[in-house]
Amino acid sequence: MVAWVGASTVASLALVSCASAGDKQLASSTSQVAPSSSAAPTTSQAPATSSAEPTSSIPAPPPAPPQRPVREDIATLMMVGVSNYDDARQALAAGVGGLFIGSWTDPALITEPGRNIQALRQEFPRPFNVAIDAEGGRVVRQSGLFGAVPAPRVMAQTMTPEQVQATGFELGSKLFAAGINVDFAPVLDVDSGPADGAIGDRSFSGDPTTAATFATAFGRGLLDAGVTPVFKHFPGHGRASGDSHYAEVVTPPIQSLKDLDLAPYAQALSLPGAAVMVGHMIVPDYGDPALPSTLDPAIYQLLRSGDYPGGVPFGGVVYTDDLSGMKAISDLMGPAQAAEAAIAAGADVALWITTAHLNQAIDDVEAAVADGRIPEDSIRARAAKVRGENP
Repeated sequence: MVAWVGASTVASLALVSCASAGDKQLASSTSQVAPSSSAAPTTSQAPATSSAEPTSSIPAPPPAPPQRPVREDIATLMMVGVSNYDDARQALAAGVGGLFIGSWTDPALITEPGRNIQALRQEFPRPFNVAIDAEGGRVVRQSGLFGAVPAPRVMAQTMTPEQVQATGFELGSKLFAAGINVDFAPVLDVDSGPADGAIGDRSFSGDPTTAATFATAFGRGLLDAGVTPVFKHFPGHGRASGDSHYAEVVTPPIQSLKDLDLAPYAQALSLPGAAVMVGHMIVPDYGDPALPSTLDPAIYQLLRSGDYPGGVPFGGVVYTDDLSGMKAISDLMGPAQAAEAAIAAGADVALWITTAHLNQAIDDVEAAVADGRIPEDSIRARAAKVRGENP
């Protein structure tokens, strides 16, 4: 699995006018003549007059809109799973920047007029994301509504990249029509293991070039439909030891990751508008070996810098994997503490699959900003990016 809080401001324009200076007359005569009809005019200095040019009225720039309370920007960095319309409505009222639609979510949130996502967008007319897991194969939440999609491995084995792009577009069009604008797919992990493994057939291929080609095609199809693709699970879950849903997992050493698992990101992240999800794997010889990647600043820096073969700097939105329902995290800390730690480490959006702990998470991050552990400017920049305000 794993991502707007805005306050409207009205600025009044003040016009400042500069009045024109009055004319100043200077006159002097060298001779005076009595008023007589027979008198001949004498030579005299003509009256001199000088006047200041009128200053044009220049409108003053409008005052800057008042800055949002930092708490609003913090809430923008939270995405929570919702069970139904009322749950989603309460989360949006608390200011979250995103809702996650799970397999447990009442389908009426998608289908029932007046109590669906479109109704929420009308009631809360500010930017917020609605996300889902729709990878294909065994991972398509709400498949009863959106239909079956072949597993990524099957797509790569039986389709051309153009056909995979068309499949992504068809799925994305259904999601977009339902009000969903973020898909936590495609999987960019490199895995040639058993199909039912933690990643398995969720991966397009065990070959990094093939995985990159087909995942990028699927992502491009989603983008063409108006849905943001989220490539996952950085820095690579395909060869990790186990399943982060159930236990701590460890990747191969960093150089091995750079040589194989990170290779597909060089191509995929050249796709404008894409996002990335960081997974819960521990990289044993990089950053903090006691922390999963979602909580490790070194991993976010690796992603941002593109410090791997062919890598490019990445400035897009970065999501965490689920911070509440996966034991690789939940065995270490609760969702609120994990959300604070992930945002402090560099995540743009902290994701978990329930609305529980939301206010506590916002409180914890707000306290971290107040005492300087998280720079306020960083929170504001990330919130603007999540809302889509940055170019």
